[in-house]
Formats: sequence, C-alpha cells, structure tokens
Amino acid sequence: MASLAAHILWLKAFHVVFVVTWFAGLFYLPRLFMYHATTSDALLVATLIRLKKEGYLPDRDVILALTADEEGGTANGIDWLLTNHRDWIDAEYAINLDGGEFEKDKDQRLLAGLQAAEKVYVDYQFESLNPGGHSSLPSPDNAIYHLSNALSRLQNFSFPVKMDEITRNYFLKTAAIKGGGKTSDDLLAAAKQPPDSAAITRLSQSAYYNSLLHTTCVATMLSGGHAPNALPQMARANVNCRIFPGEDPEAVRKTLEKVAADPKVTVSIVPVRDANGALVPQVSVPPSPLLPEVVQAEEKTVHHFWPSVPVVPTMSTGATDGRYLRIAGIPTYGIACMFFELNDNRAHGKDERIAVNDFYDGIDVSYLLIKNLSSGE
Repeated sequence: MASLAAHILWLKAFHVVFVVTWFAGLFYLPRLFMYHATTSDALLVATLIRLKKEGYLPDRDVILALTADEEGGTANGIDWLLTNHRDWIDAEYAINLDGGEFEKDKDQRLLAGLQAAEKVYVDYQFESLNPGGHSSLPSPDNAIYHLSNALSRLQNFSFPVKMDEITRNYFLKTAAIKGGGKTSDDLLAAAKQPPDSAAITRLSQSAYYNSLLHTTCVATMLSGGHAPNALPQMARANVNCRIFPGEDPEAVRKTLEKVAADPKVTVSIVPVRDANGALVPQVSVPPSPLLPEVVQAEEKTVHHFWPSVPVVPTMSTGATDGRYLRIAGIPTYGIACMFFELNDNRAHGKDERIAVNDFYDGIDVSYLLIKNLSSGE
C-alpha cells in the first residue's frame, strides 16, 4: 500500500493515500502567494486529476484523504485518522510533501531533499506566580521581572551540538555543492568526528545551520499582570522548542529549568491532547531508515528533469505530520517536489510565496514521482 499527502504521501504495497490540506492562493507574477505555499496541497490534487484523466492504472490503490491543515485543530488531521481510522491510511511507508525541500540559489538548482528525520516540536511554559499588591508599593520580587530575567538567560543559552549521519551527510554534500569558500570549509570541518568547534561557532551564526546543529528553544508568546495599577500576580511565556531527533523532551525541560535558574519560575511541558481528549505523550521521534525503493524513485524522478542535481537525505528543522506517522510506526519521507529559494524562507509569514515556474515544475515532478512509486518498474 502506498500513501501520499500534502502534509503527506505514504506507501504500502499495494495502496496509496494522499492527505491534502486546505489550499488558497493568489497569483501575482512572477510569484504565487498562498497560505502554506510551502506545502504541496495543490500539486497532489492536480496530479491525481491528471492521472485519472489519462486512465493511469497504478500497481496499487491510490487514496486521496482531505484533512484540515495542522493549525485547524485536532479533530480532523493525521492524528485523528491514525486514532480512529488507521486502516484507511495504514501503509508500509509515507511520502510527506511538506518536507524534503528542493533547494535553489537564484537560478541554480542545488539539491533535492529527502527528509528522513525532523526535529520534534514541544512547547514549554515558563511561569512566575506572586501574591501581587498595589503598584504604589513596588518590590524587586515581581513576577514579570522574574520571568524576563529567566528569558534573558534563555536568549543567551545554546544547547550542545548534536549531529547524526543524516545531518553529517547533508553538510558533506552541501559543502561539495558550494565548491569551496569559507562556508564550504566550515561545513566540512563541522562534519568531522569530533566536529571543529570554531567552524560550529561560525556556522551557528546562520539561523538555519544553527538549527541543524542544536536543539533550539525560543520565547514565542507572553502574558502577565491583571490590572495596570496592580503588581502582577502572574507572568507567563510560551517557549517553543525544536528538539533534535533522539533527545528526550523531559531532559530538555530539566535543562530549561537550570537555564531559568530561579526557584520562582517554573518550567512545564504544555500538554497536548488528541481528538478524543486523551493526553498525547511527548516522546522522542527516531529518524526513518532510508528505504532503497524510495531513494531510487526520487533519484529516477529528479534526474529525469535535472541529471546533475543530487538527492540528499535531510532533517527538517520544522515539524510536519510525519511526526505522528513515525510515532505510529510508519516510516515517513519528505519529498517536496518543488524548488525553494534558499535565502527566501517565508513559511508561516504573511507573504508565503513560491516562483510560478517552480510550482508548475513541481506538478510535473510529483506526477512522475507517483508513477515511479506505483508503476512497478
């Protein structure tokens, strides 16, 4: 059975499933602006319509499962399907079109990603409680001050360097593609065992390379106080962490507690519940093994259009629905099918966009990829 989705494309002999999220777009030459432009919802819909019109007969079933996107709640996504109707999407493996970006630098196509791992999304709450009082009688013992000082310490903290075979191989391949220069040298030095600390420091100045090298945690939301003329009884922050595969979220919580270094600031994992209200445990998510069938299908597809572009296994710094599938025991691989500008990442911004020609190239790539995965050739 084979499954595909726009947050995901799965595969199990002999069955295919697509999961596609809501798509809305605005065409504006030479870019296509759309909500979740970096997902491939429209590609899968257009490809399946094309295959249906052509009378294509795959060697396995193809199923299109339409779900809301990952910000639409817990009642209609992959987690809900796995909990309530796993048999609808149960597969040998999944291909996730929301990961494994194809990278380009202006007109130069650099690599086609094959996402075999992703960092684990976990939210933590920093909270300081206080009896409060009247603002005319202030004290240094202030919930907002306690919280802000803890967050300042977090700002200046960096988790230890982590690297596995996927990220090490990505650094080596990227260094070869860049073909020399300081960044290329630093990538090679960082990939050594042990990695070169000076190269790590320089690479960590880049937000992207820093995220590939470390678990990262950042404050994303704040709330506090209850009246303008009262000392705050509560100050609270959401700290969003992207945890390196294999690390324990509880161990990260304990590290954050040490970083906060204030007994009046508590650090807790923000609970997540599934569609049925049950608590979802925050667990480590291992990488997926690289299956030759998937690797060969992507290489065959990419090299049909761009013979010199390498297929490179990657780790996503963000989170996708692949997390739920990997936890459920379904190996998941990100293949975005579209090229994205390396220095123009606007995911979750108000102006997400993709070049029009890259979008239409993506339709052709997804079309051929699905055939290569389901033709038995």
